[in-house]
Amino acid sequence: MGREHWKKIWVGSAGNMVEWFDWFVYASFATYFAGAFFPEGDDTAKLMNTAGIFAVGFFMRPVGGWLLGRVGDRRGRKAALTLTVTLMSASAVLIAIAPTYAVAGYGGAVVLLVARLLQGLSVGGEYAASATYLTEASAPRHRGFASSFQYVSMTAGQILGLGLLLVLQHTLSADALHAWGWRIPFVVGALGAAVVFYLRRTMLETEVYEEGSGADSGDRGTLKALWAHKREAFLVVALTMGGTVAYYTYTTYLTKYLSNSAGLPKQTATLVSFCALIVFACLQPLAGRLSDRIGRRPLLITFALGSTLLTVPILTMLKHAGSFWPALGLSLLALVVVTGYTSINACVKAELFPTGVRALGVALPYAIANALFGGTAEYVALWFKDAGVESGFSWYVAGCAAVSLVVYLAMRETRDIDLGRVGATGSPSERDRLPVS
Repeated sequence: MGREHWKKIWVGSAGNMVEWFDWFVYASFATYFAGAFFPEGDDTAKLMNTAGIFAVGFFMRPVGGWLLGRVGDRRGRKAALTLTVTLMSASAVLIAIAPTYAVAGYGGAVVLLVARLLQGLSVGGEYAASATYLTEASAPRHRGFASSFQYVSMTAGQILGLGLLLVLQHTLSADALHAWGWRIPFVVGALGAAVVFYLRRTMLETEVYEEGSGADSGDRGTLKALWAHKREAFLVVALTMGGTVAYYTYTTYLTKYLSNSAGLPKQTATLVSFCALIVFACLQPLAGRLSDRIGRRPLLITFALGSTLLTVPILTMLKHAGSFWPALGLSLLALVVVTGYTSINACVKAELFPTGVRALGVALPYAIANALFGGTAEYVALWFKDAGVESGFSWYVAGCAAVSLVVYLAMRETRDIDLGRVGATGSPSERDRLPVS
């Protein structure tokens, strides 16, 4: 890969990292600010309230996917990526200054809700714009490797959030963290977004987009154009289902599960997640490169089969881990399995659609799947716990993976797709393949 390709990947990934830092610190710091916006009650009830608002943000993601996907297809990937980080910066500022329940009653929760809605809009477009940009910006034989940096940057954002949490846990008292320390990450996120805004204004558009920018300009990024590829859109929803539930279970929900269910101290639970995510981030490019050699389907099938068979025993053993090392080992096992999905799902989805509807085609179906399954994973987990049948959540995650397994077994390989010819007339099996070198 040339220097110019690396520059595009770096700029796209840096912005994605800040976007997801802001998105995930909400979940990471929820145990500290859950009581700030709601009246007194048991800890699980407070977490369910904040998890509910977390889920609401996901339900704005289809709207963001539609609006920003349209921008990405009509105005360019660069325009969409710049707009997403602007919205994310505004939401981070709102959370940082939101008044508590003691000051404004439920007014603070309303501000929190508005901020999450803005975050949902932003991330709804960010995923697709980033996935499309990274896939299009890479050399054809390195798309799996290049697009894997989307989850490297997503995970890096979460690692930074957890790292900041660890620092604050060791420098501030628990009372200070609950009172005001939880606002710090949102201030950091807003400042980081300002830096990324500058970087994205100077980024280069992808050659694939520029070469196809004159074709069918009237229908670019429209729902009508997407409907012409409805099979691929439904495929994105189905192949996302199992992956997004598993990903959010072992990332955003893991820290709460270890502290609220397994009984580990919050500091230990945070450290487990922090260490596991560092290894997870390092695995993404390796798995992405492997997919460039053997194809996307083998990795997806391995993920789905592993999640279907191993989720119940892993979550059961995690609940009784008792200390740092067993919890870390089990978390790593789970994330190694999830890597089969996360490392390549961005390029797989982008490879399904033609240039004129690629951003919208990835954004809207993916956002719908995340609203239904990813964003609700934490709330569903807490609901099962509150109902006294916490083990039911393990079977729910395994069931979602089983559905996606069927899809992976039935779908065609996308590794050799020519992005510039997807949707062209001709034989469906041959028309959009890269020429044999």
